[in-house]
Amino acid sequence: MTDLEPIKLAEAIEKQVRDASLISVMEDIQSRYRYLPRDALILLSDRLGVPLSRTYSVATFYHAFSLKPRGRFLIRVCLGTACHVRASQRVLEKAQKILKVKPGETTPDGLFTLETVNCMGACALGPIMVIENDYFGQMSPTKVAAAVEKYTHLTDQGEAA
Repeated sequence: MTDLEPIKLAEAIEKQVRDASLISVMEDIQSRYRYLPRDALILLSDRLGVPLSRTYSVATFYHAFSLKPRGRFLIRVCLGTACHVRASQRVLEKAQKILKVKPGETTPDGLFTLETVNCMGACALGPIMVIENDYFGQMSPTKVAAAVEKYTHLTDQGEAA
């Protein structure tokens, strides 16, 4: 470690600590509001002493973060190679038809947001759809309605609201 300047090393470590704090606070904000409101990002940047451009860079780099409000339930359909060859596009089309939204959009009632992803890491289960943290493997267009209905039903009963 003799070739590293102690000051630059300390700065690098401090930056990593700030970035870790930045990400964890952003996760907390996202879980509370279901997205990252602009005012929250401005306040966060100010409080952590991180340039706003850096905060936005992190917010837009990680797919888990959203700058637009998301629905109560996030539905993700995998379009990765393994899922694609097993007709995940048809699963997505059925989800779009049921929800009446396109990928990246939220239903008018604020209940569902539909997104696509390139891989869920569960290729053997493909095609796969995930609602919140529930994995629905070997999906087919005929199974989509039942999966969505499960969450609509939960909200009707007040269990997941």
